[in-house]
Amino acid sequence: MVGDAGKRGVRGGAVRGGRGRQPSLAQLRAFAAVAEHLHFRDAAASIGMSQPALSGAVSALEDVLGVRLLERTTRKVLLSPAGERLAIRAKAVLDEVGALLDEAEAVRAPFTGALRLGVIPTVAPYLLPTVLRLVHERYPQLDLQVHEEQTASLLDGLAAGRLDLLLLAVPLGVPGIVELPLFDEDFVLVTPMDHWLGGREGIPRDALRELKLLLLDEGHCLRDQALDICREAGRDDAPVTTTAAGLSTLVQLVAGGLGVTLLPRSAVAVETARSGQLSTGYFAEPAPTRRVAFATRVGAARFGEYGALAEALRGELLGLPVRVVAQPPVLG
Repeated sequence: MVGDAGKRGVRGGAVRGGRGRQPSLAQLRAFAAVAEHLHFRDAAASIGMSQPALSGAVSALEDVLGVRLLERTTRKVLLSPAGERLAIRAKAVLDEVGALLDEAEAVRAPFTGALRLGVIPTVAPYLLPTVLRLVHERYPQLDLQVHEEQTASLLDGLAAGRLDLLLLAVPLGVPGIVELPLFDEDFVLVTPMDHWLGGREGIPRDALRELKLLLLDEGHCLRDQALDICREAGRDDAPVTTTAAGLSTLVQLVAGGLGVTLLPRSAVAVETARSGQLSTGYFAEPAPTRRVAFATRVGAARFGEYGALAEALRGELLGLPVRVVAQPPVLG
């Protein structure tokens, strides 16, 4: 009798704690997809699984764990209280498995496979040609996938594992992020051709106090940097009456006489070539600047590759109007 009771206790413990059986990765992946989409059809499509197989995998996981993960109705799918807690654990397990596979791939064959690179719009058009040429010539087996997004979206993508490496303006001040500095570049003043500051050198920053400054829309880090420069110049008001979604539009607004704007040096040649009605002025030293860097997660499996890529890219930047930065990474 004691032996039978002990056996019943072991079986009961296996059901309650899931110790006797282990969930499969397919089951965890199916549950994580449902937890994200709260819709069986969308979840199945997101992981390339049929809807019946997905439902069966989630049911099997519930059986293995001995808890109800979902509340199914005719209209929608909801997470149970236990499902909400375990969805976080399931995602963490899948993330760790992904990191394990990335580590194995990196050790087996560096600079091969996919590299998902996120780039901000105020860097992408001016630096990507150099990046793409470098990857094509030096790392032909690397499958570089580029995503142009604003900074907040890029950081979300990096944290979620959707992106591997970012190319953007720093410092970010985000915990868990490591930065690999690439270069510093000055800001210049772009004006209409007949503007009194057009073509001048040694422009004092306090000249910004009285100018009608055109900026990018909210969400662009370049807008925030320009506003910081204005505050440093002693301008406390919000000088923005007209904004644009991209630098090309911003420069065309300047050419049309609506105001002036600030451009990073790397963008000047491309953007001012679009119109003959523009002039460029340069600030007195020390000119306002921004720093551009790679950024990735602390402890990234391919961190050694990212460091090598950063070093290689620094060597390709000598022809651009920037100042290459060679220094150890800055931990966030």
